[in-house]
Amino acid sequence: MAIWDFVKDAGKSIFGKAEAATPKTAETPEKPGQDAETTRKVEALKAELRALNLDSSDVHLTLRGDTVKVESRGADRETLEKLVLAVGNIEGIAKVEADLPEEAGAKDPVFHTVEKGETLSAIAKKYLGDANKYHAIFEANRPMLSDPDKIYPGQKLRIPQ
Repeated sequence: MAIWDFVKDAGKSIFGKAEAATPKTAETPEKPGQDAETTRKVEALKAELRALNLDSSDVHLTLRGDTVKVESRGADRETLEKLVLAVGNIEGIAKVEADLPEEAGAKDPVFHTVEKGETLSAIAKKYLGDANKYHAIFEANRPMLSDPDKIYPGQKLRIPQ
């Protein structure tokens, strides 16, 4: 099981306040051993994955404090890497655990944490040797990125191999 670190205080805010959360319904029952707040946060994470079209019936999330475990039997390596990033780039999440599927010749994923003032072009020059290859990084991070100019400090990005 691999563990990736994220900037806990950076990312999209989806959890909101517990008081503002909608009450639990029959569709979102508490899981055994899971309190209402944890259940609410897991549902918010699942809703975010649905919004990004990364959710499927075999994606399972387990939240322990600020760590999320992502499990999926049917996802390929690229999709699972995107799941890790989609969940990890949420404000309040510090670590993501996942087992990436074995693929012949597959290398460990390369992730980059955006620093203040960086652009996709600068990141492309650093990793891919050519600033004009920024679009490859943008595509590798779809659907989490909607615009190449909208990255933020602390965000973690996939670097294509």
